[in-house]
Amino acid sequence: MQYTYKKSERLCSKFIIEKLFNEGKTIYEYPFKAFWIEIELPENVPVQTVINVSKKRFKRAVKRNLLKRRMREAFRLNKQNLYNSIQLQNKQIALMILYNNNSILDFIHIQDGMIKLFNKIITKIIAPN
Repeated sequence: MQYTYKKSERLCSKFIIEKLFNEGKTIYEYPFKAFWIEIELPENVPVQTVINVSKKRFKRAVKRNLLKRRMREAFRLNKQNLYNSIQLQNKQIALMILYNNNSILDFIHIQDGMIKLFNKIITKIIAPN
């Protein structure tokens, strides 16, 4: 099991990000809001991700960067379950995770929220409505 978060796993395509907002599905799981869409990705990975913290909620870059580091770490450590489920379905998804809270949570709460978010996404992919 690789606990990495490589460049190929990061979503950089403006076209796909725009498509996420226009056509993507939304999931709320405290403290996150996630947009995701099944799409053919340019890289050979099951998931490409954008992690974002709102400048409107956190004016200081230091706080935004702290939250993004914690979110990336939680993603990196817990992504394997999500990746395995998506690969079994032979799909690829683009995923945008937004921090949706006004206070800075510690890593344990962020990690718990990330795990719950992944479980919700897995259930939506395996049993779509």
